Amino acid sequence: MTQPAISRFPVPEIDALPDDIRERILAVQEKSGFVPNVFLTLAHRPDEFRAFFAYHDALMNKADGLTKAEREMIVVATSNANQCQYCVVAHGAILRVRAKNPLIADQVAVNYRKADITPRQRAMLDFAMKVSARAYEVRDDDIATLHEHGFSEDDTWDIAAIAAFFGMSNRLANVTSMRPNDEFYAMGR
Repeated sequence: MTQPAISRFPVPEIDALPDDIRERILAVQEKSGFVPNVFLTLAHRPDEFRAFFAYHDALMNKADGLTKAEREMIVVATSNANQCQYCVVAHGAILRVRAKNPLIADQVAVNYRKADITPRQRAMLDFAMKVSARAYEVRDDDIATLHEHGFSEDDTWDIAAIAAFFGMSNRLANVTSMRPNDEFYAMGR
């Protein structure tokens, strides 16, 4: 059986990419042992690849505020709501690794309200889901609820920005028919 395409759009050869993009992809491959298909799919449009990953990194690689696992929880919960198989599978794997919990990603993806998470994290995901589906309904009391759970103004911005950014990412992944790498399924289990 042949492996399905990773994208319905052209996927460039790594050797044909601009130096900066090729170096980034090879660094990811060296660290993880494989090239996540998102890198190859987005490399089709180099300027957009650079912009996408610059914003991704600004949101997801911060050392302060939300934990890296909490950031991944937001991605998994909102990506499930947006029916993005790639992001649920890929970020679910990253969540399992960052949380050191083989169950958490499945729980958050299926129904975060029943997941083994803290009330603070549940409030975070309630807000992220509202931003993801109904940002026009966000009110001051939503922000106040986050503050009551100890989230700062910067944390609140990050929750909203991650939900919004991955809404865009989910839509691109669905339009491109981006296929999750098989390696993601076993990570952190």
